[in-house]
Amino acid sequence: MQKNTTSPAGKPVRQVASPKPGQVIEELRPGQSIELLKELHILTREGKLNQDTRRKLKQVYHLYQFIEPLLNEVSASSPAPALADHGAGKSYLGFILYDLFFNVAHRGEKTTGHIYGIETRAELVEKSRVLAARLGFERMSFLNLSVQEATRSPDLPAGIDIVTALHACDTATDDAIAFGLAKNARHMVLVPCCQAEVAGVLKKGKALNLAKNPLAELWRHPLHTREFGSQITNVLRCLQLEASGYQVTVTELVGWEHSMKNELILASRPATPHPAKTRAAQIRLQQVLDELGLGELTSRFSVPAISEA
Repeated sequence: MQKNTTSPAGKPVRQVASPKPGQVIEELRPGQSIELLKELHILTREGKLNQDTRRKLKQVYHLYQFIEPLLNEVSASSPAPALADHGAGKSYLGFILYDLFFNVAHRGEKTTGHIYGIETRAELVEKSRVLAARLGFERMSFLNLSVQEATRSPDLPAGIDIVTALHACDTATDDAIAFGLAKNARHMVLVPCCQAEVAGVLKKGKALNLAKNPLAELWRHPLHTREFGSQITNVLRCLQLEASGYQVTVTELVGWEHSMKNELILASRPATPHPAKTRAAQIRLQQVLDELGLGELTSRFSVPAISEA
């Protein structure tokens, strides 16, 4: 609502009325931390949502719908469930998960659990620590560690129940998978972003592959190299997880109109292993690597040794 007043010089001045006290934003859930949402720039300093932040909030809620059942499952069977957010950045995802799960969904209940944010940039880790202390989010820890350090760090439990990685660029998603495998994670929730490594290997061997394999036409043109490289990277990640005994589902995070980095990989370790499926995935993973001339990436995708028994 706008109103006009008069300046000392007698000229009309247009003013914008302040939001009404107690105004409700429909997208917010009762009990959410307004201070947190402002710190994450989901709400403006005046406590409002704009079009861009409304889209971000929708993405967060949609991702939470996938993660909340996993948190409930591990909370029911583990005395101290642990979630690790890998490549956490500003710990946007970890903070929202903590707030929605502990402060909203289970407000007043005696729940246990801990969320760890793992990030290599020390300044972001320190900012997250300060914010968590100010908000009273006592069961959050932030660690300045690489993936190799994180797998051995005494500051993390020996086993992690859930590993998340939101918009982890290029090989950061592979780091999160390696961490999850090392920690025997029960679930992994991954939203990859900006894959370049595989495309680089495809480009390097393009001439040789075109001479040997007609399928190399799929990545002959530079634009196709980039797009196909991104696509096959996630295919290989899914096979890697299946080759390690996980059941994998791939879906959209939100509608494509909201984000082009939209692929969500959900991996869960079944209570009863399926050796035949695991072995089939191991074989298929190596076949795909060999067929596409990506053998040098075998160690990256950690193909387990295949027993001849």
